[in-house]
Amino acid sequence: MRLPPFSSLVALEAAARHRSYSRAADELFVTHGAVSQQVRKLEDELGVQLFTRRGNQMEPTPTGAALAEQVRAAIDTLRRGVETARRAASGPIVISAGPAFATSWLSPRLARLSAETDELDLTIRVEDRVSDLATDGVDVALRYGVGPWAGMESVRLMDERIFPVCSPALLARFPIAGPEDLLSAPLLRHTDLPWSVWFRAMGIEPPELRPALGFDGSAMMLDAAAQGLGFALARGGYAQRDMDAGRLVRPLPGSIDVETGHNFVWRAENPKLPRILKLRDWFLEATKDDRKA
Repeated sequence: MRLPPFSSLVALEAAARHRSYSRAADELFVTHGAVSQQVRKLEDELGVQLFTRRGNQMEPTPTGAALAEQVRAAIDTLRRGVETARRAASGPIVISAGPAFATSWLSPRLARLSAETDELDLTIRVEDRVSDLATDGVDVALRYGVGPWAGMESVRLMDERIFPVCSPALLARFPIAGPEDLLSAPLLRHTDLPWSVWFRAMGIEPPELRPALGFDGSAMMLDAAAQGLGFALARGGYAQRDMDAGRLVRPLPGSIDVETGHNFVWRAENPKLPRILKLRDWFLEATKDDRKA
């Protein structure tokens, strides 16, 4: 069954509540004649009288009063739904990022991020675990991996490039003319990024593991490299800040690409979607020089 126009139902409810077409018109920002016309159209469509004039008042008939009450309840339900949606779309956008990416790449760009997106209400969660965007209160994940992720939308921000880095002082002590020179140099170890990957890419059989400092996070390993404790195999996006500051240098040119990379991940049904997409576009622009051509 086709419903009458919503504007007619709203006019009915307001007129019944005020018992006046004029006061209903004032509330709805229309003319007296517009309310009268909407009510007449509704009466014609339903085939029943909805109001009778009683002095200066428009008195709803029992049918009109009952229908107005149901319309009022429906409007209240709609209003609550709209308010719920509005509250869901407001509030901070929560971004989950791993410690290394948050410290090395995101932190130096936070001022730009807020200024260039006009997004001031941000909460950054720095965490090692993979957050669940459906249950953890997270709106965006800056996720390291291959993807895609089930039920999520994602775009690649940076493809992964790895290369050796060290402090300028260490390079002065251990001059590196070619990849093979690193075989006898002190090498810092990362649990998820073995030197064997780089050596094999250089056509060199990896050396046997020697006692060395090992790390399960890139941030602390790069800090140890900057202190001159050894050569580190760095992910490009993580090391750039220290290289820009001169704390780290590359002993050799070139890098190797790996399958993993940094991704911007979100849920398409998130009520904050317009704000999230604006952030996505900013991250894509900010990382464009880091993506492979």
